[in-house]
Amino acid sequence: MKILCVSDMIDPLIYNQNASSLFADVDMILCAGDLPMDYVDFIVSIFNKPTFFIFGNHNLNEFHYYHSGVAAPSEKRGDAHGHGAAYCGFRVIRDKALSFTDPVTGKMTPLLIAGVSGSRKYNNGLNQYSEGEMKRRLIAMIPSLIWNKLRYGRYLDIFLTHASPRGIHDKEDPCHIGFECFNWFIKKFSPAYLVHGHIHLYDIRTKRVTETGTTTVVNAYAHWLIDFPKTGAAQ
Repeated sequence: MKILCVSDMIDPLIYNQNASSLFADVDMILCAGDLPMDYVDFIVSIFNKPTFFIFGNHNLNEFHYYHSGVAAPSEKRGDAHGHGAAYCGFRVIRDKALSFTDPVTGKMTPLLIAGVSGSRKYNNGLNQYSEGEMKRRLIAMIPSLIWNKLRYGRYLDIFLTHASPRGIHDKEDPCHIGFECFNWFIKKFSPAYLVHGHIHLYDIRTKRVTETGTTTVVNAYAHWLIDFPKTGAAQ
């Protein structure tokens, strides 16, 4: 299947009435954070494909709808409303609508997705986490991942994050330092892909796809296309 990954900016190639024609072979969309929810709405409506999203450290007006105990901004109080996209922040999803033939077992299997929202803590803002806080959230997902392993023979296919792993695509300023626990997570649970945002790309020569172990780490800034099961990454 072809997967469109987006993050961090409204890309004119995507925010376009002809986008579904330009990307006609796309089967699903992953939104890796820092995107206005009306942009996610547009993506859902124009592509009419399964769409999954997480939050970053910006565009958080609707974050409270998805996390209990988070106060709503005064100008955004009211009832939650759906966006047609599935939120996968801090949870594991088994999507049978996106079933595929496992190249290892030859059996049909659902796509296994896990996601985490947020960035490293740098000014105590909403949806920012220390290394320890993020690792505890990853540990909370382990029972679901073990169930995946027992049922499907693997823990995970895609890990959707906003921040990047430490030492892969990240930067040294406090806001853009990656999470070391993401390296632990992908080493332990071996997703085929880790798709992240957060790191803006201003030079087309900047590396945005990195292999680490059996996991391909992809920076989804603006947009990027990947194939699953893996046949290589393509723009």
